[in-house]
Amino acid sequence: MAIRASKLQPRKVEAVAALKEMISGSRDFIFTEYRGLTVEQITNLRRQLREKGAELHVVKNNFARIAFDELGYSDKVAPILAGPTAVAFVKADSNDVAKILLDFAKEVPALTIKGALVDRSFMDQKQVEAFSKLPGRAQLIAMLMSAMQGPARNLVYVINAIPTQLVRVLKAIEEKKAQESAQ
Repeated sequence: MAIRASKLQPRKVEAVAALKEMISGSRDFIFTEYRGLTVEQITNLRRQLREKGAELHVVKNNFARIAFDELGYSDKVAPILAGPTAVAFVKADSNDVAKILLDFAKEVPALTIKGALVDRSFMDQKQVEAFSKLPGRAQLIAMLMSAMQGPARNLVYVINAIPTQLVRVLKAIEEKKAQESAQ
C-alpha cells in the first residue's frame, strides 16, 4: 500500500497524474533497476527503446505505487517497486523491448530486470527472459500468413500442372506421328 500524506502538495499530485497518463497510454510495462548506469548509457538505452515504441522513465516508487494502484495494478506491481526503479512504458510490441533490455543488461550488468506487466499479467525476471526469446508479433503474423498461403500455393501448382501435362502429351504424340511418317 502506498503511503499517502494527509496534505497533498500540488506538484506531487501533478507528478502522479503524469504517471497515470503514461500508464494509461501504454500496453505493457517492464521494470528495471538502473543503479550504476551512467547518463550516457541511459541515454543510449532510451534511444534504442524509442525506436521500438517504448519510453524509459525513472519513477519515484511511492508515486508509481499510487498511480498503478489507482489504475487497478496495485497487487501486481507493489512488490517490485523497491529501490531505484526505471519503467519501460511499451506502446507497441513488448517482446522487442524485452530483447533490447536483456541485450543491454548483458553488455552493462548494472541494469537488471525486476519484472514486467504484459497483457496485465505479471512476469518475473526469468519469465521476461523466456518471453524475449519468443518471436515478436510481426514475426508470428508473417509465419501465420506463410502457413495460410501454403495450401493455396500448392493448389495453384496442381491446377497449373494439368494444362502443362496436356501440352507435353500432345507434343509427344505429334513427335511420334512425325517419326512414323518419316519412316
